[in-house]
Amino acid sequence: MHTDTNKDTSTDRHHGAPTGPAQETSRVGALIRAHRLRIGLTQRELADLSTISVRAIRDLEQGKARRPRPDTVRLMADALRLGQRARAALEAAAQQGRGGGVGWAHPPAPPTALHAMPGRDAETALLVRELSSGAERLVHLVGLGGVGKTRVALEVAERVHGAGMPVLWYGFPGASADYLAYGEGELSDRVAGAVAELFATPAAAGALSDGPDGPVLPGVGAAGFGVAAIAELVGEQRLLLVLDGAPAAGPRCERLTGLLRACPGLRLLVTSEQPWEVPGERIFLLAPLEVPAEGAVDAGSPAVRVFLDHVRRVRPEFVPGPVDMEQVARLCRRLDGHPGALASAASWLVVCDLTTLCHGLDSDPVALLDHLGGGAGADRFRVALRRRLDRLSVGARELLDSLCARAPDVGPDRDGAEFDLTGITALTGLGLPESGRMLRELLIAGAVRAAHESGGSRFRVLGLVRAAVRGGSRVAAAVAP
Repeated sequence: MHTDTNKDTSTDRHHGAPTGPAQETSRVGALIRAHRLRIGLTQRELADLSTISVRAIRDLEQGKARRPRPDTVRLMADALRLGQRARAALEAAAQQGRGGGVGWAHPPAPPTALHAMPGRDAETALLVRELSSGAERLVHLVGLGGVGKTRVALEVAERVHGAGMPVLWYGFPGASADYLAYGEGELSDRVAGAVAELFATPAAAGALSDGPDGPVLPGVGAAGFGVAAIAELVGEQRLLLVLDGAPAAGPRCERLTGLLRACPGLRLLVTSEQPWEVPGERIFLLAPLEVPAEGAVDAGSPAVRVFLDHVRRVRPEFVPGPVDMEQVARLCRRLDGHPGALASAASWLVVCDLTTLCHGLDSDPVALLDHLGGGAGADRFRVALRRRLDRLSVGARELLDSLCARAPDVGPDRDGAEFDLTGITALTGLGLPESGRMLRELLIAGAVRAAHESGGSRFRVLGLVRAAVRGGSRVAAAVAP
């Protein structure tokens, strides 16, 4: 018996199982094996008596699985005909396996942001509070490309980590990488394997095999780099997993809920352009930055501060005077305070002055949304804007076209009148439910911005969206036969 137990432990080490506190959780497997041999049962016979698969029993006894479900423990104890004390010992060992996780000598840290992002204190504080307390376990940060979702996620992760919570970060291909990532290693491989398993396509799902705690991908979960490996790593301890730049097609719902159920201390912070609409998802809409009020300058406005910060990177000698500040405020309003648009506009000051830039934005703002420096991601905001408009349903797109066709308010900085839900019903001729759903779709797409003041809710189409829609209409009219 002693020799077999040592053999199982060495096998665990060969396959890369965590050492330290996690190794003790294999005691549940040792107890099952000892009781099975004591009454002379083979693994097959125990499987028949307990209705637990042979593979699940084998993995538990070899230490490959250390987190059996309570139902599994109960069925195993019944099949082994355990007395009260032996049953309690088995349940305690299983509970230790479920709650252990890995003790972090140094909690994994999030990437380091390269640039500051002012004006997000309220959003950041709320997200930190919700995730730290566990009030929300799946927060989906949604917004138009370039609005600053990654930057907010970095700040939230940094604050959570500073309070002692480990943070694991995964950036999907194509996601903004305006940060310094931590080094690669086995921990990163585990996270990548778990993400691959969560987002497995239906075709890949057909190749799944069953494990003791659910399905695993061949060569992923079995090798210790899938959802099961992350679940074992986390246990019941508190941990934040950030999925940055997640795809529009969400994960397999049963695996996502299975992971959250297996790891009660796990919190997920996701950033993408649209929500997954899965159970338990807290959709957090990230709007552009606040801009100066009409006719005001307000050098402390978040949008103004972001724009001037980008200007200093391309024109270090630039010192704005009163007239310049008026133009900057007007420019920020024209670009809706969108961080990505502000960065692209500032890049053009290498080849023109502020007055020329403002005139160009007045005539065709979309044309200046590509970063002057070119390179990868130079057209990210413009492409994201067009992609989001193309994804709108027919009804929502028709509503947006109708809103953009309305005469703008008086004043050069107001590109479109505000409206409310009652106005939408009058414009579409539809009832409140249908109008409300289309308005929600426009909000989630980032095409419309909300203002909740004095107990009322009013909305307006972003000026950049209006310009893009009008530009598309002009192109369509020009090529029509």
